[in-house]
Amino acid sequence: MKSSEEGTTGNKTSAIVFVILGFSHHPDMKVIFFILFLCIYIITVLGNLIILLVINMDPVLHTPMYFFLRNLSFLEICYTSVTLPRVLVSLLSSDTSISFAGCAAQMYFFLFFGATECCLLAAMAYDRYLAICSPLHYMDIMNKKVCMQLAASSWICGNLVALGHTTFIFSLPFCGSNVINHFFCEIQPVLMLVCGDTYWNELQIILAAAFVILMPFLLILVSYSLIISSILKIRSAKGRYKAFSTCFSHLTVVTLFYGTAVFIYIRPKSSYSLEVDKVLSLFYSVLTPVLNPIIYSLRNREVKGALFNMRRKLFHPSS
Repeated sequence: MKSSEEGTTGNKTSAIVFVILGFSHHPDMKVIFFILFLCIYIITVLGNLIILLVINMDPVLHTPMYFFLRNLSFLEICYTSVTLPRVLVSLLSSDTSISFAGCAAQMYFFLFFGATECCLLAAMAYDRYLAICSPLHYMDIMNKKVCMQLAASSWICGNLVALGHTTFIFSLPFCGSNVINHFFCEIQPVLMLVCGDTYWNELQIILAAAFVILMPFLLILVSYSLIISSILKIRSAKGRYKAFSTCFSHLTVVTLFYGTAVFIYIRPKSSYSLEVDKVLSLFYSVLTPVLNPIIYSLRNREVKGALFNMRRKLFHPSS
């Protein structure tokens, strides 16, 4: 293991190069994994870019709901780009090492985009709450300034969370193995390489993760409780369906994202299963971003209409 000795008394040997194990247990599947992840990455980037383009081009979609969706689509491109390009390179190369600084940077950006998504999903739930429960005052409350403030707050909160977590974890002493049994620098696999008893470190990380994940999640639950209560008061079945259909896409994304994130981060290291968590990490860091544009385009008539109009302008400009 490549390492460097600290000069001060009592400090442990600090690893400066990590080896990301990734999918090396399945060498015969490397080509299949590469093709699969390459396709997922291309679909994710193109799908979310199309959502961005459609929202920008169609004036009908210049509303608070689609302002947040535009933020989410951009976020998903960044989120996937933190992990998948490096996974693709490691599948082609025999060198799976990553520097101490490189690992810290990857963890920072992954946490940055992940925490920002938590906050952004909460802002989107608040937007849906106002649209359904206070339709007469909706546009007055959710004006451009408020939308910008909510989005900016989400990005700032994500940055602070990522900076705090990354600084805390990488200030701990590392010793022994430098092999990260994961496909990127995830918190729990990196924490397993820390020297000595990490009980209090784990507890602090779990408490911080609980605050970052559960606080927005609780806001989402409250928003949807009020939304459901309001929808049930609508007398016509058609009206109830129309109101709920505006929330379905967001609710699906929330379920996919939070379902795995809560299970991974809010539990002690003693209950950690490497192989299970690799699969779960793949789900929320790779599959959720690729599903978002599909969910929002297939379940949303306005987006489907905008896609149809854009296709008609591109391929039949004279019609």
